[in-house]
Amino acid sequence: MNITFRWYGQDNDSVQLEQIKQIPGTKGIVWALHQKPVGEVWQKEEIQQEVDYIKSHGFHADVVESVNVHESIKLGNADRERYIENYKETIRNLGEAGVKVICYNFMPVFDWTRTALYEPLPDGSTALFFEKEKIESLDPAELIETVASASDLTLPGWEPEKMSRIKELFEEYEGMTEETLWENLSYFLQAILPVAEASGIKMAIHPDDPPWSIFGLPRIMTSGESWEKLLSISDSPSNGITFCTGSMGANPENDMVELAAKYAKHSPFAHLRNVKIFENGDFIETSHYTQDGSIDLSGVVREFASQNYEGYARPDHGRHIWNEQCRPGYGLYDRALGIMYLLGLWDAYQAK
Repeated sequence: MNITFRWYGQDNDSVQLEQIKQIPGTKGIVWALHQKPVGEVWQKEEIQQEVDYIKSHGFHADVVESVNVHESIKLGNADRERYIENYKETIRNLGEAGVKVICYNFMPVFDWTRTALYEPLPDGSTALFFEKEKIESLDPAELIETVASASDLTLPGWEPEKMSRIKELFEEYEGMTEETLWENLSYFLQAILPVAEASGIKMAIHPDDPPWSIFGLPRIMTSGESWEKLLSISDSPSNGITFCTGSMGANPENDMVELAAKYAKHSPFAHLRNVKIFENGDFIETSHYTQDGSIDLSGVVREFASQNYEGYARPDHGRHIWNEQCRPGYGLYDRALGIMYLLGLWDAYQAK
């Protein structure tokens, strides 16, 4: 298990690489060119500059999260060919720089969805929170305002240029079915997978977060059956998944240990975090400690260890602890604690 840490770049993160360097066992930085508009080509020079900076601190830069997919591709619009060609060129350029994995998602309009970004926990920390009843009656514009006001730092999936078109996007998605979204994903993958394979890159799709429909928009990456359908699109070794315990596991019907047993070998990348699920469908993100949440994270790592998982993994969203001022879910302290917990589990299970 190759431990990594997500970092948003110079002048765009409260956490510095010098600090991440002090977390034992952390080998790589998960990165992206977050200032690039979605759909534009990532140029070789700007990619190399970021890779060189990461490597200068002793980390590898093997994993990119995310090269976001333009809405025209998800919608199947007439101009999707231009954006697919741009995506191909970005894949080639990343491959030349030594990137091994690209994490991406295929969620319409919204990426991750939460109703509160600093919800108090009993221990005095705060965390990302999803209130099911509230989201069912919330105006999307109100949700956008909640997210936009939470941080001065970039929030991937909530790009201002996209959010400014929210009404137009909802009109474009009107009548969109899951079947059509699957067709558009298949079209995209059939186009890019040969390029990814030739470039030595594995594409790892992220589950929908949360794994059910939001605001009537279709969601298709929601269960083990979804992963099975994805893999049936192409048997390319570049067609893979991001095994995210917190996103997929927000639905208690998804047993993450069972899914790890079946899909770890198809997962070049893993997000390992915990959530506490309430009976009314709400959930809040907790520490990584298994007993603090509803996800059997210990069991997932045990399964990974039994398969001698060699993919990349990172602690996912952390709590905001010890008065840290940071991007929601992406502080230093709780994610560092998460790494130590994950490595402790890994070492214990590897020793058996």
